[in-house]
Amino acid sequence: MELLQPILELDKELFLFFNGFHNDFWDTIIIMITRQETWIPFFASIMFFIIKNYRSKTLLIVIALALLITVTDQFSNLIKDSVQRWRPTHDPAISHLVHIFFGKGGYYGFVSAHAANSVAILVLTSRIFKNRIYYALMLTWVLIFCYSRIYVGVHYPLDLICGGLIGWLIGWGLFKLLMFVENHFFFGRSPKIEKTALSLKDVGVIFLVFLVSFVTVFLVVGQLHFFKIL
Repeated sequence: MELLQPILELDKELFLFFNGFHNDFWDTIIIMITRQETWIPFFASIMFFIIKNYRSKTLLIVIALALLITVTDQFSNLIKDSVQRWRPTHDPAISHLVHIFFGKGGYYGFVSAHAANSVAILVLTSRIFKNRIYYALMLTWVLIFCYSRIYVGVHYPLDLICGGLIGWLIGWGLFKLLMFVENHFFFGRSPKIEKTALSLKDVGVIFLVFLVSFVTVFLVVGQLHFFKIL
């Protein structure tokens, strides 16, 4: 444990640094960003192109995604209960320094289920779509989404990094499982997932939905603060 102490201290310092950038406007923005409901149109556009491009294989992909969320959630919670590392908001050593405005969350934060979920979705869907622009877009979303967890004070950077690594492994493993099931039980049906890619036009639509969602958050929050509703 003594060998890990310098890493854990650096983790706390990085957390306090990144958690320290705040004001009323950004507090509201981050609340919107960290809520999964904000991204429903974005996820809906991804699901639309799964249905459009993979037709008869849609149910197979949806099952893989549902399994992915279940596994990442359960595995993250298992680690939380086993390691029992305090969230910053509950850590007696630094809780008085944490900018808290959204709620303290549960007692333990290692590892982040949000990071595991988002990275796993990134890995699985990018391997299905096979488009570098889509990958870059999803990576951007993951980084913004994960930073929001530091901003609201509920996770250390190491919680997110380790959660992301777990999500990466689970996403990769489920993609391999998906390919195994397709090749052994659905080999006669088309289109083939491993040979079908997202077109530039399709990824452009997903990017547009992402951009509109992101800009809408800023416009709505800006108006609410302008009229002093918040």
